Amino acid sequence: MNYRHAFHAGNFADVFKHVLLQALFRALQRKDKAFLFLDTHAGRGRYDLAAAGPATRSPEWPEGIGRLWPRSDLPPALAGYVEMVRECNRYHRVEGAKLRYYPGSPALAQMLARPIDRLAFCELQPDECAALEREMAGVPRMRVHATDGYAALKALLPPLERRALVLIDPPFEGADEFDRIVGALRAGLQRCPAAVYAIWYPLTGRAPAREFFTALRTLPLPPTLAVELRVHAPDTVARMGGCGMVILNPPWQFDVEIRPVLDVLADLLAVEPGAAARVEWLVRETS
Repeated sequence: MNYRHAFHAGNFADVFKHVLLQALFRALQRKDKAFLFLDTHAGRGRYDLAAAGPATRSPEWPEGIGRLWPRSDLPPALAGYVEMVRECNRYHRVEGAKLRYYPGSPALAQMLARPIDRLAFCELQPDECAALEREMAGVPRMRVHATDGYAALKALLPPLERRALVLIDPPFEGADEFDRIVGALRAGLQRCPAAVYAIWYPLTGRAPAREFFTALRTLPLPPTLAVELRVHAPDTVARMGGCGMVILNPPWQFDVEIRPVLDVLADLLAVEPGAAARVEWLVRETS
């Protein structure tokens, strides 16, 4: 699968990922100390939904952000996320309540960051990197790195701020993607063991999450939480029936805070009966 293509922008996986990203930012910002946000596979920063894919393939955003966009009854966490998408459209002078643009994680991070926080975006694909540089031009305390995001964990950690939130959101184009994630985490934990690491992954037959969890357990894991959202039934033949995020060093009681939000998302984004959210500790935090 390839998440650089515009027809994926704003789909259910983006909604899931960005709702969690917003929640992680807010949790870290409960303390007045600065932190570094490092995005290892940043993409272009903003996507034009009017050009979301070739004519032979339907865009995926109507079944993602499109389902949340018109609603006025969302809980605060989801309403805040939708408001950031609205702000992106207002900034780009979209008229009325029309949904035209979807902000990727760099744009959302730029909206969420405080003046004391610092942003680092890594993007290896030249066209995507150039688009990201244009999108982020003039943003203070920000740098775009045209580099392999996995290598950036060695190069950019530990940060001067001594706190970090690291988003690892690869395109999963290679069969060795999970191996590369585990290798990068090994290096990251050696350099910055207290950072919050958030790793997005797909739920497909080709990329079984349980094997990923087994590989993760070969690391000296800190408290580690797995959060998943299925929009199809578990036995679906869909190419991607859901997605998840593993969070190392999650903020205190993050599981309790995010569970009801995910339950609402599962109801809103369900494609078929059997859709559900799940929260599991791989390594439980201690009281």
